[in-house]
Amino acid sequence: MTTKRRSVPGIHPYDGPAGGWGALKATAIAVRTQMDNLTAPATLLRTNQPDGFDCPGCAWPDKEKHSTFQFCENGAKAVTWEATSKRVTPEFFAQNTVSSLLERSDFELEGYGRITHPMVYDRDSDTLRPVEWDVAFNRIGEILRGLDSPDEAEFYTSGRASNEAAYLFQLFAREFGTNNFPDCSNMCHEATSVGLPQSIGIGKGTVSLDDFDETDLIISIGHNPGTNHPRMMGTLHEAARRNVPIIVFNPLRERALERFADPQSIIEMATYSSTNIASTYYQVKAGGDAAALKGIIKALLELEGEIGNILDYDFIAEHTQGFDLLAADMAATRWDDIEKEAGLTRDNLQKVAALYAKSKATIVTYGMGVTQHNKGTANVRLIADLLLLRGNFGKPGAGICPLRGHSNVQGNRTVGITEKPSAAFLEKIQQVFGFTPPKEHGHDAVKAMEAMVDGTAKALICLGGNFAVALPDPEKCFPAMQNLDLSVHIGTKLNRSHLLVAKETYVFPCLGRTELDLQDSGRQSITVEDSMSMVHASSGKLKPASEWLLSEPAIVARMAKATLPQTKVPWIELAGDYRLIRDLIEKTIPGFDKYNQRIEAPNGFRMPLPPTERKWPTPTGKAIFSVFDGITEDISIDDPEMLRMITLRSHDQYNTTIYAMDDRYRGVFGRRDILFMNDVDLESRGLEHGDLVDIETLVAGSHQRLENITVIAYNIAPGSVGAYYPEANVLIPLNYIDKESGTPSYKSLPVRVLKHLVS
Repeated sequence: MTTKRRSVPGIHPYDGPAGGWGALKATAIAVRTQMDNLTAPATLLRTNQPDGFDCPGCAWPDKEKHSTFQFCENGAKAVTWEATSKRVTPEFFAQNTVSSLLERSDFELEGYGRITHPMVYDRDSDTLRPVEWDVAFNRIGEILRGLDSPDEAEFYTSGRASNEAAYLFQLFAREFGTNNFPDCSNMCHEATSVGLPQSIGIGKGTVSLDDFDETDLIISIGHNPGTNHPRMMGTLHEAARRNVPIIVFNPLRERALERFADPQSIIEMATYSSTNIASTYYQVKAGGDAAALKGIIKALLELEGEIGNILDYDFIAEHTQGFDLLAADMAATRWDDIEKEAGLTRDNLQKVAALYAKSKATIVTYGMGVTQHNKGTANVRLIADLLLLRGNFGKPGAGICPLRGHSNVQGNRTVGITEKPSAAFLEKIQQVFGFTPPKEHGHDAVKAMEAMVDGTAKALICLGGNFAVALPDPEKCFPAMQNLDLSVHIGTKLNRSHLLVAKETYVFPCLGRTELDLQDSGRQSITVEDSMSMVHASSGKLKPASEWLLSEPAIVARMAKATLPQTKVPWIELAGDYRLIRDLIEKTIPGFDKYNQRIEAPNGFRMPLPPTERKWPTPTGKAIFSVFDGITEDISIDDPEMLRMITLRSHDQYNTTIYAMDDRYRGVFGRRDILFMNDVDLESRGLEHGDLVDIETLVAGSHQRLENITVIAYNIAPGSVGAYYPEANVLIPLNYIDKESGTPSYKSLPVRVLKHLVS
């Protein structure tokens, strides 16, 4: 029996493939509504090209042989969103109080356009007013120097910041005296940065685009590439057309992982045809990833016992340690428990193990559906375990592929944005710059916000991003932002975090990726690192949105100069010539040899990845098998009504940026107040498609609630529900995190769903 269907406003099934004519139409709409029609084509054609700029969207790498265009639908939205002709001027701010702007949606706020002038909050009028750059920098320096301790300041970084800006930012904070570096990676792939070094010695993926051309099998876990890293769809499309099996584990049926029509395929576009992507699709329960992975490993070990010659024992003996402990844990893990927690059958997982056993080279790709759990770090290490069993590191067509979001979130970490710096890096900083940087570990994103909540943090400097909105628990985060002595926001467009004004708040507009960056030494290029460790140059050509804009490196440098009167760092010279910044990166960070020369190559260069050579920079010099303790999330709730909630991005969204109110592939249009639920779970709770419901958090000590949400029937794993991010962040406690990495658990929150009672 299926749940009764009623007509629900804005809910219309989408039957087409991902990509195709729908993507081209959406791209055309984005161009028409945001940019001048004459400049848009040339701008888009420079996206991800050797002489152009890096897409400000996802971190998927570029092909060496460039096709006519190297952007996707969501990349085009990211470009047009930044290169928009809309402007937010001082007159706009004079006519709109901060209080009135806070009442508007996130979509409306960013939709007003590019900020044109540096602004400061005026409490008497409750408005943002223009301020001279030097006046602002001097006042910020005065406030920072007046703190009781440098550790009362938090330095937040968005993944869109360039290597050059991020390096100056970390240098500024460390000369100031703190390692407080909350950053966007703390909220997405910190479990990778913590877990992978424990397994293979580095916190990065090990595959290249060429490996996808040579692989025999792709296992895709916990990600939706059609929305979150859309250029990956071209790679998956090519693999599927070569009949490479692609096994998907995901709670929801995501259209891009089912069918995709490549907009660059003349045949598919002309015939309205598409390519099936997933050869097999397993709808694992939210929070059941560890159980599924343990099931595959257990089945693989059982297959070894039955027929032999499955595991790569030579590789295991020469390159790893800890195998016996892993095998013992798998033997002790019961199939009944695996099936219950994964929501999959033993037969399902045995079939995956059999395919994996036949594959000579396997790639595992994964996203935040793996990392944003309270055992996210352990999940990552289980994936590494699976690959190690058959020697799937250091050979063509094989390896681990964490799917980073922002186009330089990985590069930020490489150049020093970390609250846990290595002793070797700090020693290099001291040698090159002549000051002693702090050695104590600083705050990640959650710890930084907790320090704001308890009043021990007084100042926040944000290099991009939408810090408060990105974090869980706005009921705690928003007031904490407003209790700060100082907040500084560097960005291109207005967002809600800018409006959570402190005692003193500054909003600084900066150049975007698409814009011409002219400094004292001439036109500048910045550099970024993609998710496969390729570092390459990016250079915009558009006329800046305003003559008042400064580049991110210039803003950071001038703020540092005003804050640190005794500094020996040549801040102004560095801001005038980014080649000098790259020279300093080369002197202090391994892997950047001949940095300025090597970025002159069209595709740049690749950072060192020792596991690709079967070298393991772990304490023992070997890759290390881990043991996942138990089978499920680290929480015990005895409630038969419990469901696990996943937060989701819509297709018209990138992180907290919402381009439009539609979610085309999921059939949701013009709204975001939606809860996705399986038919079985609806029926068992006496609910119908289209009912209004309230959602309650079941974490111990939490009393959070989201009311008046429309529930719709959707193809999602039983026991799992989905709601949009960041709206559903109100349900997630700030301290509901992976204890190893500090990552908030956005992807498996225990909740109860109740019918909304109209009073």
